[in-house]
Amino acid sequence: MKKEILKALREAGEGFVSGQSLCEKAGVTRQAVWKNIAQLKQMGYDIESVPNKGYMLTGFPDILYSEDIESRIKEGSICKRVESHDIIDSTNIRAKQLAEQGEPEGTLVIAERQSAGRGRRGRSWFSDAGTGVFMSLILRPDILPSEVSGITLIAAIATSKAIEEVCCARTQIKWPNDIVLNRKKICGILTEMSAEMNCINHVVVGIGINANNKSFDNDISDVATSIYIQTGKKADRAQLASVTIDKFGEYYREFNKVLSLKPFIDEYNSMLVSKDKEVKILYGMKEDAEESRTQTGIARGIDETGALIVDTKEGTKKIVSGEVSVRGLYGYV
Repeated sequence: MKKEILKALREAGEGFVSGQSLCEKAGVTRQAVWKNIAQLKQMGYDIESVPNKGYMLTGFPDILYSEDIESRIKEGSICKRVESHDIIDSTNIRAKQLAEQGEPEGTLVIAERQSAGRGRRGRSWFSDAGTGVFMSLILRPDILPSEVSGITLIAAIATSKAIEEVCCARTQIKWPNDIVLNRKKICGILTEMSAEMNCINHVVVGIGINANNKSFDNDISDVATSIYIQTGKKADRAQLASVTIDKFGEYYREFNKVLSLKPFIDEYNSMLVSKDKEVKILYGMKEDAEESRTQTGIARGIDETGALIVDTKEGTKKIVSGEVSVRGLYGYV
């Protein structure tokens, strides 16, 4: 019910919505409308009430609340349900649990804070409450397991476009799945799947965005930043989450039609921070590991499989995500 109330109030903009209209939209009594508006006010939503005029939304709290996000999602969005948490171990872990229980495609898990978030190669991703956007979406694509990496790349495009639209910040992509702003990381994407032979049970796409962080620990401050640090403006996190998911759904539908990254290559490469620049290819898990081997070359962009094409002295290499790490010659990008 709160979803319908918030949606109606937002659509009205600076106008009032009558109590009767809210009753009809939500399919409830006036008393139920009044009760839910009172609860929204307690949560921090500023709702003005004027006799014979109705209600008007004049302000809202900076929270990631399921019914608020659902009220912002576009009609026909891939997102069908939102489950929100104040704190959770990991949105990916919870989404995988729900997927195993049969939760349908389009279920989104979102949290104010993660206590055991993870990035690629099992790296920890800790988060402060009320600063980031941490969410995971359940998918059930009819594709081969070998094609799932393409979902990560289109998620990167969608997230980058959403940040630009909502926060007026032009971001770039560090292949394959990091979003950078002014050459520092503001977002990571982790895609995990459950599959048997050539059949996918489910895919979970996790997206973590550093939105309103004011600072970072010294050990990561040279590579990590936030939208707030870079722009000086706080992001509407609920809006950023809803626009990101809506945009991802648009790219995902197109990807499922063609089962190829071919339609997205030019757009992805236009955002690639290392395009036509010298990069270092790291073979191995750690840069200082004895078994690691490095190679330099010029990054030319991705192909239709999502591999990064790099021209090296030994010839052109196709770098596949998960096998190696690609860095800038003198740093993170």
